[in-house]
Amino acid sequence: MNLQTAGGRPRAAPGSTAGPAAWHGRVDAALAWSARLWFGVAVLGQLLFAWYVAVFYGGALAHGDLAQWNKVMPRGYVAGDTAGNAAIGLHVLAAVVITIGGALQLLTPLRRLAPTFHRWNGRVYVLLALASSVVGLYIVWWRGAVGGLVQHVGISGNAVLIVLCAALAVHHARAGRVALHRRWALRLFLAVSGVWFFRIGLMAWIVANHGPAGFDPVTFQGPFLSFLSFAQYLLPLAVLELYARAQASGHVAARGAMAVAMLGLSAATAAGVAAAAMILWLPHL
Repeated sequence: MNLQTAGGRPRAAPGSTAGPAAWHGRVDAALAWSARLWFGVAVLGQLLFAWYVAVFYGGALAHGDLAQWNKVMPRGYVAGDTAGNAAIGLHVLAAVVITIGGALQLLTPLRRLAPTFHRWNGRVYVLLALASSVVGLYIVWWRGAVGGLVQHVGISGNAVLIVLCAALAVHHARAGRVALHRRWALRLFLAVSGVWFFRIGLMAWIVANHGPAGFDPVTFQGPFLSFLSFAQYLLPLAVLELYARAQASGHVAARGAMAVAMLGLSAATAAGVAAAAMILWLPHL
């Protein structure tokens, strides 16, 4: 392959096939496109989840029938437990605001066009994420939640990671370290999304197995749920680290493989969202 140079950059001669630089560019574009595809699928799925939470839980509150919460959340409403019921209400309200705010926070055009909004939305997002984590720990350990000890430990680990990622994202933002801030903000987004990942993962698993498998649907305990209570945040965080390493790698094969993996994850995420919508969300609206 004969290469000519222009401006110090190699280019393919007329009539020749694309050179190595062009091939690397295509792989880089494919990797970036695959990440945007997954993000788009995830945001649409999260907005659907936020809509369901707002309509179902908010609708029950508006009609003064909090017992409706128990249709999808065992012990969501307990008669006489004012503090516990208020904690549940604040938890689900925060979930709606956090879900919408998180999607807006990661939109690059919005960051550029409205930096002030980005900063204030980020502050609200972090504060609500921290508050929701504390309330979640209260619900799991003191109010009583379904599942066994391993699941409770897994959920608590998610809360601890949210606090850690939030603290480091804020720390690097205040220090002006934009790249590190963005990386920890992405980790925070994925950690906060653990509840959502749990639901789409569980529904996809049920559909794939034609019913509950690896757990008891009555007690809501079993090896699969124990695994999922940790995987709901550790797997997405691991994928993010692999993506970052592939993006920085000088090996085109690594970037290409990651792009293919992201396409597969986009399809899996879409399947999980569809399953959750059909089984868990839309039937209760």
